[in-house]
Amino acid sequence: MSRPQREAAVRRIMEGTPPPVPPELYAEAVRRGARMLRRRTVAVRLMWLLLFAATVAFVVWAVMARPWVEPPSETTPPLTGW
Repeated sequence: MSRPQREAAVRRIMEGTPPPVPPELYAEAVRRGARMLRRRTVAVRLMWLLLFAATVAFVVWAVMARPWVEPPSETTPPLTGW
């Protein structure tokens, strides 16, 4: 089947009336879609919560450990008695 023939066949299918959909199929699709949306919403909220908890943990660690402060030198004895 050549490309123009395939395009013509697709056009005939698209322009024709769609086949009837059983009512129970529609209800099932709505139910599944709502469930997927709820799961996605919960997953997004959980990811935001984890990001917030990681940020708080990092800030608490940084305040307690103060990694930006240079540790005191332990190789040279202190100068006294000058």
